[in-house]
Amino acid sequence: MMHMMGMNIFAVLLAAVSSFMLGGLWYSPALFGKMWNDENGGVKPDGHPARVFGIAFVFSLLAAFAFARWVGPAPTLDYAIKHALLAGFGMVAACFGINYQFANRSVKLLLIDGGYHTAQFLVFGLILGLWH
Repeated sequence: MMHMMGMNIFAVLLAAVSSFMLGGLWYSPALFGKMWNDENGGVKPDGHPARVFGIAFVFSLLAAFAFARWVGPAPTLDYAIKHALLAGFGMVAACFGINYQFANRSVKLLLIDGGYHTAQFLVFGLILGLWH
């Protein structure tokens, strides 16, 4: 496997692609897209969709890379899942909760966005915990 700084680059890339795909499903009309849009006042992303999705993928890759560095090159599945919940729910969703409180955003929006990032890190944990 191709390794960089002790991590499997292919696993990191798969984690990033998987979380990007999860986001596409999570925020689609099939799941939470309409509710998310309603909670945000019907806003549409600024800019060309290719730019928006391209930048979103770069952030997915950054998050997958950072998580892989945090859990190390060969985490056990149990270790990776525990750290995924800690990162997704305990850090990202909790920080969103702080910001959303001050921005007067709804609990429903927090559950959608915080839930996505918790699921995103669980995907990272599954991939990195199973493939090393």
